[in-house]
Amino acid sequence: MTVTMGSGKILSAEQIRQFLKASAGIDFSAADRTGVYRWIEETLQRYRYRQLSKEGRGVLREFLVKMTSLSVPQMTRLVGQYLHTGQVREREYHRRRFPSHYSKDDILLLAGVDEAHGRLSGPATQRILEREWEVFEQPEFERLASISVSHLYNLRQSVTYRRRCVVVGRTKPTQVAYGERRRPDPQGRPGYIRIDTVHQPEWDGVKSVYHINAVDEVTQWEVVGCAEKISEHYLKPVLEAMLEQFPFPLRGFHSDNGSEFVNQPVAQMLEKLRVEFTKSRPRRSNDNGLVETKNGAVVRKHIGYQWLPPSRAGDIAAFYQEWLNPYLNYHRPCAFATVTVDAKGKQKKVYETYQTPYERLKSLPKKKRQLRCGITFAELDRIAKADSDTEFARKMQKAKQELFRLCAQAGVGIPEPLRDGQKAEAPSVASGSTVPKGRTGGPRR
Repeated sequence: MTVTMGSGKILSAEQIRQFLKASAGIDFSAADRTGVYRWIEETLQRYRYRQLSKEGRGVLREFLVKMTSLSVPQMTRLVGQYLHTGQVREREYHRRRFPSHYSKDDILLLAGVDEAHGRLSGPATQRILEREWEVFEQPEFERLASISVSHLYNLRQSVTYRRRCVVVGRTKPTQVAYGERRRPDPQGRPGYIRIDTVHQPEWDGVKSVYHINAVDEVTQWEVVGCAEKISEHYLKPVLEAMLEQFPFPLRGFHSDNGSEFVNQPVAQMLEKLRVEFTKSRPRRSNDNGLVETKNGAVVRKHIGYQWLPPSRAGDIAAFYQEWLNPYLNYHRPCAFATVTVDAKGKQKKVYETYQTPYERLKSLPKKKRQLRCGITFAELDRIAKADSDTEFARKMQKAKQELFRLCAQAGVGIPEPLRDGQKAEAPSVASGSTVPKGRTGGPRR
């Protein structure tokens, strides 16, 4: 219910007491402060507050407090304001401000200096302002010569300065939340792999295949894959197939900061496998150094730098899984470092131990050489002893030459030498292959 306060008839002191007694359980509240103050002023004038006795004043103030729901001290201040000025008004708010030492002209002068010098840092700009006054005796720089660096930045944030100067900031790099910037700590346990991408050279602007190289840090167990293009659609199936080829459970996945690995699909896949995702730190080249050395010692050595058609990416991946990866893990010895510490605390690595990754895996303590479910050492032993190292290497080389022959068929046939004055004929292309126009010559061996 809303009660409107108006100017009714004048009540006597006894009538006011009876009203207060009857409304003891009723509370009133005011919505508009300005209207309440005006009603208080009118009531004090109508009842001639200055001429009332002490008892009458007390009764009237109780009535005012009851009708406005203001506190007794607040009502005392308002009544005192009425007695002093004859009015009851809201007090105007005045913001307290510090006196301004620098004028608008000083701010515009600072903006002109920043525009001329390209907005230098605060200390450098402060020194310029000092030199303008002390060395070159420019009178307009008298006040700015004593400005502090912190207040100089305050003036740069003022409206006057920003209207005079338009500052275009650099693009801030986006913070990628996938992966943690640190070096993994396997503590002698296999399953912490380092992964990197190896790009084959282009040919006449046409991209080649992409090799994905993954190496375990402890055992140097290596799995190589191949993708037609380095995008989510092509890369994710290759990664899933590569991770399945490791015989032990994976615990860590470390890569550089390339977008082919640091993205949401890869992070979700690793989260599903409960594998921690780490990435290299800036200016720490050794964080991913193991797989980068394998890129040159394995991928470049066996595949070379020739252009490979992207249409044969599936054949290349099949060759890796059937021949190259078993050769690397069961028949190719790797060097393992023995770390010694001298009296000064300096570490020294000596490479005297040469083992295949599978031999290294079997030499680990039983607590650390865990295998994935469904895989046993008896099964791995049969794979390792099916052929000797040299026999399997010869089979792998033969399969590699067959792979290169298929890649050459998918590309352009090698043209015959041209005679003097003879024009080049259109290259012969295998049926079903797609070759860009203008390409000459075959893939380099």
